[in-house]
Amino acid sequence: MTNVGVNPNSASLTHEESDIPRRSKRARVVKDFGSDFVTYNIEDDPVTFKDAMASLEAKQWKEAVKSEMDSIVSNGTWIGGKGFKQKEGIDYFDTYSPVARLTTIRVLIALASCITSRFTRCEKTFLYGELEEEIYMDQPEGFVAHDKFEMKDMGEADVILGIKLIRSTDGIAISQSHYVEKIIEKFGYQNSRIAKTPYDSSVALFKNESGVSVAQLRYSQIIGSLQYLTNGTRPDISFSVSKLARYTSCPDKTHWGALDRVLRYLKGTVSLAIHYGRFPAVLEGYSDASWIAKNSGSNGCSGYVFTLGGGAVSWKSAKQTLITRSTFEAELCALDTTGTEAEWLFGLLSQLPIVSQPLPPIAVHCDSQTTIAKVRSRKYNQKTKRHIQVRLKSIRALVSDRVIGIDFVGTKDNVADPLTKGLDLSQVNKSRLGMGLKTHQ
Repeated sequence: MTNVGVNPNSASLTHEESDIPRRSKRARVVKDFGSDFVTYNIEDDPVTFKDAMASLEAKQWKEAVKSEMDSIVSNGTWIGGKGFKQKEGIDYFDTYSPVARLTTIRVLIALASCITSRFTRCEKTFLYGELEEEIYMDQPEGFVAHDKFEMKDMGEADVILGIKLIRSTDGIAISQSHYVEKIIEKFGYQNSRIAKTPYDSSVALFKNESGVSVAQLRYSQIIGSLQYLTNGTRPDISFSVSKLARYTSCPDKTHWGALDRVLRYLKGTVSLAIHYGRFPAVLEGYSDASWIAKNSGSNGCSGYVFTLGGGAVSWKSAKQTLITRSTFEAELCALDTTGTEAEWLFGLLSQLPIVSQPLPPIAVHCDSQTTIAKVRSRKYNQKTKRHIQVRLKSIRALVSDRVIGIDFVGTKDNVADPLTKGLDLSQVNKSRLGMGLKTHQ
């Protein structure tokens, strides 16, 4: 048997150290092939894009440039027009990325339900907008102006901005039932008693003068969650949420009691959705106001609802900014707010090619005969305050321009009535149907 000796120095090397590559110690000698070898460079490498396109390898250069540009576009890289020379306030200002209003999306869904039950979702960013300013810029070499753009087809839409689309043979419904369930679970109302209406009109709500708030952070969190729901698919709680949001800074037990009622109402109406059908394929508006009441503070409340295809597409409930002196003035202020929204909707529909042109005036229903008579009259009353006269002239101009037409509707048939005050159960159910709110499976 032969004993193999071990060098103690080499035994101390670790496995990592033994794997380190070693540099060769062989002396490097420049190879000499003699004077018979000559290398010729047919042409120099192109320096500019123009040189590359004029070279013998222009085809290969085009492919390389296209590959590079495609990678830049796919990565969303922007070309800056010498941004290093631009100065804030002179060459550029605050910018924003415009997105569609929820009202616009609901109008498109309602129009789609009047035509077909299919609603396809596509995605595309349009970067080349029209400039109002004079801009002098050198176009990058090789740039090709496109008259056609690629668009990503995402198939039939099921969810848009957190709103579910439910298709049926009768049309399309939009729902946020999953969001309502999330709110109920998040704030611990799974085992709460159900409320039949969202607001108790007998409860007086006023500002908390004590300055001691009750769970202010939790209150504001719930209000924020409900506002998103209200703006999306639940106009039936618009008045309650709008009123309770005024006391977010310092809520008391009375405010919490009213907010608790809204959550218990939502628990019993989780499956409500706005249904859009094929009829009526016409845009209608409803306007209403509540004047100063003993439990509403010093300002009235305005509310409006616009329906298309049997479902609400636009609505609002808000405290009036003016202190009105009569029911007539309160109704006139509400009608002016409704007219402003009607004018915007009229402009939107005028730009859609699927809508027959010219558009007829939008029928706006109001339950105040005095207000309607005042709008139709051309008499000038010096007793009417200037701020009321301005709103009156604005409404008359919309009627004259055939943007809106004002009709009378009974209070019980006014769909906007629950957006200005608390109602009993029968009126709540009737107004919900008028707004297209129905239970879906």
